[in-house]
Amino acid sequence: MAELDSIARKWGDSVAVIIPKEIVAEENIQPKDRVHLIIQKEHDLRDLFGKFKTKKTPQQLKNESRTGWE
Repeated sequence: MAELDSIARKWGDSVAVIIPKEIVAEENIQPKDRVHLIIQKEHDLRDLFGKFKTKKTPQQLKNESRTGWE
């Protein structure tokens, strides 16, 4: 069993993921073989920036997070 990270690309009206030739050879994958994929999108934390409202300043939040580190 192999695990890889890949980038989805547009292919016509679909989206495709390329399986590197090393994994194709290792797993002996042939055209028309059935393969099982588990899809899990990586989330970019920048999407969350500015979504949560607080009355504290960024410096106050940073100071709070450092409490107990000493």
